Amino acid sequence: MTRNMKRLENRAAIVTGAATGIGLATAQRLLREGAYVLMCDIDEPRVRAAVQQMGFEPERCVGLCVDVTQGEQVGASVAEALRRWGRVDILINNAGITRDAQLMCMSESQWEDVIGVNLRGVFLFGKAVAPSMVENKRGVILNASSVVGLYGNFGQSNYAATKFGVIGLTKTWARELGPKGVRVNAVCPGFIATDILRSIPDKVMEKLEISSWQRRLGKPEEVAAAYAFLASDDASFVNGTCLEVSGGISL
Repeated sequence: MTRNMKRLENRAAIVTGAATGIGLATAQRLLREGAYVLMCDIDEPRVRAAVQQMGFEPERCVGLCVDVTQGEQVGASVAEALRRWGRVDILINNAGITRDAQLMCMSESQWEDVIGVNLRGVFLFGKAVAPSMVENKRGVILNASSVVGLYGNFGQSNYAATKFGVIGLTKTWARELGPKGVRVNAVCPGFIATDILRSIPDKVMEKLEISSWQRRLGKPEEVAAAYAFLASDDASFVNGTCLEVSGGISL
């Protein structure tokens, strides 16, 4: 294994929404780079199965059922990481959902569900890990935004609002926590081949695939690579940025 594959040796990380898709790929990447990982997801059977499939020692990889909208559960998961490893070096706020509808058709529950997971969840986890990171004068918080959070998207008022909001949280926390040794950045994926895209009609998917200069959807592993870079000391002077991982979809 090359030296770069151990950039996160002995770092303690929390990844939310870790049972599938980008979260799962990110947990795998962090583990390969030497980190200890607490995989959090609301789907307990899937996160337990994901941990077993990883094949790492139990002390390196732990699965936990967590609803990111519930403060008590968020606090308990951070406390578990601190109990196991004594610190949290990396938080990746990856959990997210969609409930798409045009403005005139969107229900209040569709709005509230997406706000709860995509924005409230980021806030709760960030607030929970910040004190220990500040105490250690070291830490990295990485938040999942989206190209939709940069440019908007048809039928996604709720999703766009949360992803714009995540960028606002990221830049504010970078100002507040940066002087205390904690870096905060966001990743803005384009359209990535994950389960979240299954609800999109085939005709729309065809347009998405050709809208990128690379003429394809992104892979979860490509977003995971961006997270791994930003979590590492290779990005030690990167703070408050929003890294677009989209294959040039906005060009």
